[in-house]
Amino acid sequence: MLSHEEEKFLLFWEKNRDKQKQIKHQLLRGTPLGLFIAIGIVLSIGAGWYERADMEANAKLSPVILVIAILSIVLFTGFFYKRYQWDMREQRYKELLYKKKKQQATKT
Repeated sequence: MLSHEEEKFLLFWEKNRDKQKQIKHQLLRGTPLGLFIAIGIVLSIGAGWYERADMEANAKLSPVILVIAILSIVLFTGFFYKRYQWDMREQRYKELLYKKKKQQATKT
């Protein structure tokens, strides 16, 4: 028999699985993680803790390229993190459905 939490998850995922699979939803919901990583990169560059890398960055790094790279990191990280979460929830949903069908088949 499924627990109360598993039943709640089944109901939740039946309603929200299509909404959370949309690319727009994944990009918007995943950006905080990407921003967190991007902030770490910017702080690392700005701190100047490694002098040689700082000299190279000042000599060769274009601000436009840096902004494009950071935006790419934010979008890439956020999108794939949310895609991974969606896949894990979908797998759990399918496993619980199988478990529920198996239990119903043994009852009859």
